[in-house]
Amino acid sequence: MSSGLAAPAPTLDRKVVAGFAALTLAGVLAPALPAYPLTLLTQAAIVAVLAMSLDILLGYTGLPSLGHAAYFGIAAYTVAILATERQMGLAGCLVAALLLATATAALFGVLAIRATGTYFLMITLALGMVVWGLAFRWVSMTKGDNGIAGVPRPGLGLGWSLAEPLPFFYFALLAAALAWAAMGVLVRSPFGLGLKGIRESESRMRALGYNVWLHKYLAFVISGFFAGFAGVLWAYYNGFVGPADVQLVTSVETLLMAALGGPGTLAGSALGAVAIVFLKNFVSVYTKRWLLILGAVYIGVILWAPRGVLGAFTREPRGAR
Repeated sequence: MSSGLAAPAPTLDRKVVAGFAALTLAGVLAPALPAYPLTLLTQAAIVAVLAMSLDILLGYTGLPSLGHAAYFGIAAYTVAILATERQMGLAGCLVAALLLATATAALFGVLAIRATGTYFLMITLALGMVVWGLAFRWVSMTKGDNGIAGVPRPGLGLGWSLAEPLPFFYFALLAAALAWAAMGVLVRSPFGLGLKGIRESESRMRALGYNVWLHKYLAFVISGFFAGFAGVLWAYYNGFVGPADVQLVTSVETLLMAALGGPGTLAGSALGAVAIVFLKNFVSVYTKRWLLILGAVYIGVILWAPRGVLGAFTREPRGAR
């Protein structure tokens, strides 16, 4: 029994070491990269935070969501409005965006957590579509289909500007690393272990005295918080925020990233985000039907690597389901 419990630790340590090695390698090679690959790496770092935030729900709690883009988009819109109309700095935009995204997740969580299975999936889809409808129809606030353009890059007051691709890449990479570290601490904490227990058997966790609803609700809110953090980075990176940032396709892509890399592994979600960002941008150059290719890749992973790409190379401990 003791040997079975001790087995997962080295695997987790290897993932952490590999993740930090990948971050270090990206930081070292960045100055030598052309502008386009550097831009894609920046985008991948930001989207990886979004995918990892969803994995807290999907992989660790067992709650697949189709409305995750709502918190991402709300934070991005908050930054865009405050930065363009109020000329607010990074700190003010960050605090306001995170508060609004977290508050929205807290409200939506009260409605969604009551459901399970397919019903939970449909409720999150409906709530996400409500946010998309507001972004599309609330023209006086969101500029409707035209979106909000001209979001300026933040100034850090350190003598160098984030307007250039390389400094902003380092900024996004550091932010993504901090978010990954924070989520890593969360999922390894007693709270995170409780989420894993709920994922495996809610009834057993209730019998052990855990407040299952509260654990799931907090996971929902925390997931929305980190999705909002990714939205802040995206608004500054893209310089434009529109309804496409909160639409269903964005939520589906995020769900695909988490599932493709390996649910229940933050590093797997990040890997899935990097793979899809590069695949989407390179394949779309040659064909407009890149979604079909992406779908075929996903089906192949489900058939031959149901635990995701990273899970296929990770040995499950004896007795694991």
